[in-house]
Amino acid sequence: MPANVINADKSKPSPIEVVNVSEKRVGLFVTCLVNTMRPSIGFASLALLEQAGCKVEVPELQSCCGQPAFNSGDDEGTRQIAYKTIEQFEHFDYLVVPSGSCAAMIKKNFVEVLKDDPKWCARAQHLASITHELLSFLVDVCQFKPSDVSLDGTFTYHDSCSGYRSLGVYEQPRKLLQQVKGLTHKPLNGHAECCGFGGTFCVKYSDISDAIVQEKTENILDTNADYLLGGDMGCLMNMVGKLNREGHKKIKALHTAEVLAGMTEQVLGAKDANK
Repeated sequence: MPANVINADKSKPSPIEVVNVSEKRVGLFVTCLVNTMRPSIGFASLALLEQAGCKVEVPELQSCCGQPAFNSGDDEGTRQIAYKTIEQFEHFDYLVVPSGSCAAMIKKNFVEVLKDDPKWCARAQHLASITHELLSFLVDVCQFKPSDVSLDGTFTYHDSCSGYRSLGVYEQPRKLLQQVKGLTHKPLNGHAECCGFGGTFCVKYSDISDAIVQEKTENILDTNADYLLGGDMGCLMNMVGKLNREGHKKIKALHTAEVLAGMTEQVLGAKDANK
């Protein structure tokens, strides 16, 4: 392993009790970016959860996780979003999110903004206790292994800041991708270093964000991988956007859920990315 590839041992999640998920109700939190920019990730997530035996529902009135408001210091706006999210999902056995960023917001920050309201804080704590990032849920809770999935080529993997640092998501996507026939991993130098997106960070500090994603994309190109995979739509959009703007369209980007569900026909980015 190259010297500048981060060792993720310290980010391993705590053991989670394996249960019979077929007896549980799962609420799928789609996320804003998936809903508006890449619905196929939502459909892939739904397909994987159902393959794992889950009974899945997608609450119609779900909204943003509140991260843009929270990162901008709008605690009252964040509270209003938290109230609605709690009301929509607290009655499920699990809340599952195809994004470490949004999952971490619900698990970590709802309690923080509601700490002065005992009633709502308790409800936020309950929601946090049932919230899981998709890939970790499939591995840690469902013990899911995809079958009859194939994708020829090599891939490199970006670990998003929130999923990796806040939730300990590292081994899970790699375990799942090992089951995909024809796919070979090429390690990414600085795999867990920020891509520069950071939600509102890329808007407030665009020059810094661009410098960060420049270094990230250089590392990606150095792998000569066919595919760039990850578990967060925001990170993937940011990296693919930079690659496309600089004319690097050979490497194809997908959310890991799309690969595992066999939904790889349309890659992220330009329509001619396969050319």
